Amino acid sequence: MKNQLRGCVKINVRGKRLNHFINALHARRIAIFNQYIKGGTLSAEIYRSELSTIKNIAENYDLELTSFEYDTISKEVISRRRRFGLILGVILILGASLYFSSVIVTIDIQGNETVSDAVILSALSEIGIDEGSQFGQINYVWSENQLRLMVDKLAWVGMHRTGHRLVVEVTELAEKPDMLNERLPCNVLAAHDAEIVDISVLDGQLMHMVGDYVFAGDMLINGVTSDQTNHIVLHHAMGEIIGIYKESAEFHGEFTQKRLTSTGKTDKRRSLRLFSLEIPLYFGKNRYEYAETSFAERPLSLFGKKLPISLKTATYSELKRTEEEIDEESLKAELMEKVFLYEKNFLSDCEILERNITESKNADTLTLSVTYKLKGDICVQKDILVK
Repeated sequence: MKNQLRGCVKINVRGKRLNHFINALHARRIAIFNQYIKGGTLSAEIYRSELSTIKNIAENYDLELTSFEYDTISKEVISRRRRFGLILGVILILGASLYFSSVIVTIDIQGNETVSDAVILSALSEIGIDEGSQFGQINYVWSENQLRLMVDKLAWVGMHRTGHRLVVEVTELAEKPDMLNERLPCNVLAAHDAEIVDISVLDGQLMHMVGDYVFAGDMLINGVTSDQTNHIVLHHAMGEIIGIYKESAEFHGEFTQKRLTSTGKTDKRRSLRLFSLEIPLYFGKNRYEYAETSFAERPLSLFGKKLPISLKTATYSELKRTEEEIDEESLKAELMEKVFLYEKNFLSDCEILERNITESKNADTLTLSVTYKLKGDICVQKDILVK
């Protein structure tokens, strides 16, 4: 390692007065090592700093000297001493290494299931712990207690440093299961005007039979019964009563619709993101009245390791408001899509027996009126108020 720093040079000296040359080196206490004489030539190794002195001594004794410098760290530095960009890069790398070794580069949260990382990171930010914070300024015991108090669902918090990462380990509170009020007294009423086609009663007194037609609000299963001694018994009425009923919905659409369409113009805004700090690399503001925005972020890396530095690009695509005339077929197709979504979201738990669609239109709008004949559970529970 010493030779790597001082520089090592191989010399070959040829001539008749080699003994005088060697004695002169020893007299001046010049370090010379790995020396040997073969065929009238002295071969040895010296430090680079002694080369000019040794050349002068060789000239005094009329000796021929040739030299060759080994590849060492000091040689590489000297040969590149005028390449200021490389020197600046090395300085920046060393400075970045020193800086990143003392700050939080990433926060690793472990053990959470119901509490999201965003909630924990937000709480940490409130107590002064973010990406870029100094490790030496963190009071771990105090921070652990504060985080546990700020996030109700955390039972235990532990923090420790691993390299440039701050590891936050948490244990969540075990939540009690929700107690379902399945035994509260209640009646079962009809939710729709319907014809009963199937009955299944689990508890309570059945009030109607298959084939009966009931109106919305009629009692289907009574939760109040009495025995032979006229003793009143309250039940949590339960059951499934299938009925056939009708339901209707309307969907409207305008022939002239205002829409946002692209103009083809785009504006890209770049910024440098360092930890949670975002440094704009642009001037001015985006002046598009309407725009669609997309974001892309490319992290920077060093020696294959991602740095907490990234280049963020926001692309704004200009939009303009236009009025578009839609023909009847296209508008009807859009309304039928709404019908499909309505059935998927609101009628998925019942069977559609019939679907009748009627159209009506005027100069501005088209309306689809849909009447359904459905088969499904018509039960709805209503609590019995007991003093």
